[in-house]
Formats: sequence, structure tokens, C-alpha cells
Amino acid sequence: MYLEHLFVADYRNLRMAELQLSPKINCFAGNNGVGKTNLLDAVYYLSFCKSAVGSQDIQIIRHEADSFQLQGAYILPDGSKSTISCVARRKGKKQIKRDKKEYQRFSEHIGYIPLVMVSPADTQLILGGSEERRKFMDIVISQYDKEYLKQLINYNKALTQRNTMLKMEIMPDPDLFLMWEQVMSDSAAIIYNKRKELIDKLIPYFQELYAAISGGAETVSFSYTSHLDRGNLLDQLTEGRLKDHIVGYTLHGIHKDDLIMELGGYPIKKEGSQGQSKSYLTALKFAQYMLLCQVCNGKKPILLLDDIFDKLDSNRVNSILKLVADDRFGQIFITDVNRTNIEQMISGLGCDYKIFSIDKGTVI
Repeated sequence: MYLEHLFVADYRNLRMAELQLSPKINCFAGNNGVGKTNLLDAVYYLSFCKSAVGSQDIQIIRHEADSFQLQGAYILPDGSKSTISCVARRKGKKQIKRDKKEYQRFSEHIGYIPLVMVSPADTQLILGGSEERRKFMDIVISQYDKEYLKQLINYNKALTQRNTMLKMEIMPDPDLFLMWEQVMSDSAAIIYNKRKELIDKLIPYFQELYAAISGGAETVSFSYTSHLDRGNLLDQLTEGRLKDHIVGYTLHGIHKDDLIMELGGYPIKKEGSQGQSKSYLTALKFAQYMLLCQVCNGKKPILLLDDIFDKLDSNRVNSILKLVADDRFGQIFITDVNRTNIEQMISGLGCDYKIFSIDKGTVI
């Protein structure tokens, strides 16, 4: 599947853009701060009903405007067309429609247009806290497993209720605690198993792709760790209730899960150079892409590569370009500061492409 036509109005600094896109590679060139990333973010929004950077909708609307509008016309794997449109206003509710029919719950849309984004913000997967790595797992699984998203919502709701009770000066009735702890335990068991399955499936793709990008220069690995490795969460919650009450929040659960990322057997956070870290993250996101191809009913995800070549040597850049030009990858969006440079690199790949220039929010 691919995005055939994109319309953007008043999205961040983009006043208006209407683009007919290549089904394979689309490059957006321009200086820093002109709107390249904003255009990719608009494509991301049409898949996830929100910005990739976590901004509130009111912050996305261009300063002089009262609303922003997005519309994407997609070609599905069977050749049929589907249109996704969005309007968000400073006042009033956001509307997202598929083929003119409005969604009642935005979660119903997640996974319909699978997408993977590689961006400079991915460095937080290595440098940031464990919540960044859990978010990565959640985004991947939610695109193909509706039950996972449902259980994640249930767990977080129960966790909020339990934490509220833990902050009370006098402990509430134990039966009330047990009710929410049972919900947490039931949902956590499902989430834990699905996260384990995800990592088991990602690792072979990841190691193959990292070797292709790096030329086999280093060995890499990652693994999943959870309190549920020790057994049933309900027992851990009931046994730790008094200690949790002292600190005022829940110390055990899948909200503490993490990924251990290593380069050559050591934490990449401490050992990896900028180029190695970027190669690691790119391979991880490409592994996510390959997995989604496998589980999304024949849909090849859209791939967004924002500022992908910065901090990489020419050999790794060429390796990445050869990878994405392969038939395993579908439609790709790339940003770069140098139009001449990106055109030289893309033109030699032998695949269909379009290059757009962006300057001060205007796309040419």
C-alpha cells in the first residue's frame, strides 16, 4: 500500500501543500527549520491520529489559523483506494474520517495504515528512561493487535486507581485494593506474553539488518526484562502493598518493563559511538518494519526516514539506501538538507522517485 496524494493545510509551519507522490521514494530537501520534518509528521498523524513528537493538537495548528486539515488518498494492496481525512480546531472536537465515515474512537484506526518512522528523536530509545522503550513496544504491537491495546488501557486505568489509593493517609479496604490488583495482574499477563513474542520475532530481523548496515563490523543484541519474569504479578502486588503505600506508588508491574540494548556485550548507551547508535536504532526500526510486513495482512508499512544520514559514514548510508530500494520495502519518505546530494544517491538506485524542495513552509 502507499500514499498516492497528500493534502496539508495549516499544519505547524505548512500553510498549504498538495502533493502527488511516488509509490516508492519521496525525498524532501531543504535547510533546517523549513518544514521537512513537519511534512513527515503530517503523514505520521494520518496513521496514528496524533503527532510523532507528542504535541497537543492546538500546538500543531499554524499560529495564524483556527484549524489544521490533513487528507491522504491511499492505494491499498488490492488496488482499491481509501481516503483518510482529519480536521482539528482550536475550539471543538477533532474529527478523523475513513472514506467520509467518522471514527467514534481513534483507537479503531490504529493499524489501518501501518507506518514506521526513523527520526533523531529515536536516540531517546537508548539515552532515555525505560518508558521510551516500553512506548516503542506498545506502538509496534498496537498496530496489529487490538487486544493488546485494550489490555494496556485496562492495566493503566487500574494502575491509576491503585496509585490513588496508595497516596491516601489511611489505607483503604484490602478488598478494594485486591479488585484493582486482579485487573492489573490479568492484563499484565497478556501484555507480558505479547511483548515477549514481539522481542523473539524482532531479534533475527534486527541482527540481520544491523549486519547489513554495518558490514558485520560489530555484534549487537537486545533483550526484554520484566517483573513478571519472577512470576504472577498479583502475588507481587499484594506482598508489596505496605511498601508501596510508604512510597506512594506501585513499584512492581509491566509499567516497569525495559529493553536491554547492547553492543559487543556492553550497554550501547555507554559504548556506542554516534554512528553505531544510529545504525543500531535504524536496524531496530527496520526490524519493526519487517515484522509489520509479516503480520499486517499484506500491507507494507509506510517508512519515514527523517534526517537519516546525519552521523553516518558513506558506507552505512549506501547500505541503508540499498536496503530500502529492495522490494521488501514499500513507500519511503526521506528528508535531507542537500537536494543535489540526495538526488545523486537516489538516482542510482534504479527505482521510481520524486524530490521536493521545501522553503519556509512551502513545498515545490
